[in-house]
Amino acid sequence: MSIATYEEVLDLPNHPEKLLVDVRNPDEREKTGKIPTSINIPLPTLEETLKLSADEFKAKFGRDKPELGTEMIFHCGKGGRAQKAADAASALGFSKARNYKGSWSEWSTKQGLN
Repeated sequence: MSIATYEEVLDLPNHPEKLLVDVRNPDEREKTGKIPTSINIPLPTLEETLKLSADEFKAKFGRDKPELGTEMIFHCGKGGRAQKAADAASALGFSKARNYKGSWSEWSTKQGLN
């Protein structure tokens, strides 16, 4: 499993076929902000969310449910939960699940948000 880089995450608006998933809790996200294009699926609900039907997923997130071959990049605050999320998604058959190891801490520093 490869690690996603800051540059890749920065370029995600040009790749709508890829999915960026923020696995932080909603209160953390509200305090700090979000990375553009990301959807919020807190880690404790990730597995059940990825098992939703395509219609349920689209209704909840406003985008198509990822297919097993969709590139999915997970991030959190510092990278630990993102790795757990990538591992969980891989276990469900999502073969292109990746961790943005720098996560919010790297993003916010490089974006000048600190």
